[in-house]
Amino acid sequence: MHLNALLERIEYTALGNVDIPVDDIVYDSRKVRPGVVFVCLEGASFDGHAYAAEAVKAGAAAVVAQHPVDVGDTPVILVQDTRAALAQMSAAYFGYPAEKLPVIGITGTKGKTTSAYMICSILEAAGIKTGMIGTVGIRIGEETRPTDNTTPESYVIQQALREMADAGCGAAVMEVSSIGLRGHRADAIPFTIGLFTNFSEDHIGGAEHKDMEEYLNCKKMLFQKCRLGVINRDDPMWSRIQEGKTCEVSYFGFSKEADLRASSEELVSRPGFLGVRFHGEGAVEFDAEVPIPGKFSVYNALGAAEVCHLMKISPENIVKGLGAVKVKGRVEPVPVPGKYTLLIDYAHNAVSMESILTTLREYHPHRLICMFGAGGNRSRTRRFEMGEVSGRLADLSVLTADNSRFEDVMDIIEDIKVGIGKTEGKYVVIPDRKEAIKYCMEHAEDGDIVVLAGKGHEDYQEIRGVKYHLDEREVVADIIAGKL
Repeated sequence: MHLNALLERIEYTALGNVDIPVDDIVYDSRKVRPGVVFVCLEGASFDGHAYAAEAVKAGAAAVVAQHPVDVGDTPVILVQDTRAALAQMSAAYFGYPAEKLPVIGITGTKGKTTSAYMICSILEAAGIKTGMIGTVGIRIGEETRPTDNTTPESYVIQQALREMADAGCGAAVMEVSSIGLRGHRADAIPFTIGLFTNFSEDHIGGAEHKDMEEYLNCKKMLFQKCRLGVINRDDPMWSRIQEGKTCEVSYFGFSKEADLRASSEELVSRPGFLGVRFHGEGAVEFDAEVPIPGKFSVYNALGAAEVCHLMKISPENIVKGLGAVKVKGRVEPVPVPGKYTLLIDYAHNAVSMESILTTLREYHPHRLICMFGAGGNRSRTRRFEMGEVSGRLADLSVLTADNSRFEDVMDIIEDIKVGIGKTEGKYVVIPDRKEAIKYCMEHAEDGDIVVLAGKGHEDYQEIRGVKYHLDEREVVADIIAGKL
């Protein structure tokens, strides 16, 4: 492919000839090989411009940059924002795959992954093969491969969409994070539908967002990139999230102002099953039972149903898809021999932890036990808040390791204890996560609900820059088999 074809939808200044062949687009200088175009990206802790000369020495045929770089006679393409340019170039390189199939984008603080799974389940119940990009990775058919971020870099997204189109997918569902929107990863995608789940404090501080206003402004961007918007009318930010929108909007919720409304909701509990049942009315009429506990599951199901209704999916397939949905690492039940319930959940901050624990309280367990840790090299405030929430809502908190990264796990636990100290909550400290899971299982009583929080779908622990394999489902199985 010629470089000028990759640049056809970009405003740029060329320093050199752009009518040259290029084999690929590379934005990691370590992966440069002869014939590629190297895009200089700027990050919180790196600047690709510093590696431009090195990339040319490795064979890069051209460089895309935000300011002049010293690379001799090699063509340099100057653009205003290299991340935005990378998105457009990647779309061109893979043949604009987002224009070949409907793409549904989901944004919000909570519920993105669950909503994505629900939409996929409904579409597949209707016979539409659906690809997915999000927290759990890239899923095409039965194959899932991990990604580094909820919303991967634009090149990875465009490559995945190309694979989905080539694999015969009739739709793609994508979690669109605020960081991804800010970083132009979702550029060059004409979303068919954008879904907003909810908004609450998260991702503030460090390399994330400086404040809640920036966080909200980033999420708004989705509704300037889609043809139709689906918005949670009950969320306090329902009005602000659509400021500057360029799409038509419909609403879901319990509010009478919503286009698709829920009523007659009830909790459902039976052996091996925690879920909800509700009636949908308004834009489409149906009765659904969802195998995921809590009122927030009604909201996620309503949003998914409205999205699929707009895609002309029948009420029968909406009900069928919602009833069959399974979400790895989201209030995921794990079979155990005792008369208690063991769940794995991704709750890794105070907001999500409060949501899951409050929800499970509504099922009136004998005891509610929450095992969790907190991420290293992240905001300490998050740890204090998580400790306070668990101390207040759980009957017993089991403090352990999560992804401690480059911090000492005991320092992280001490921060969590500060939060628990504000409550009267009981806790035990077991730094080894496998041993903590074993403790929870060995001490569980009839009627208890035990939540292993923080890892969810993840199958690793990150310690001192190394990712060690740890799948909590495997750990539970090993404990049951007497191997641990």
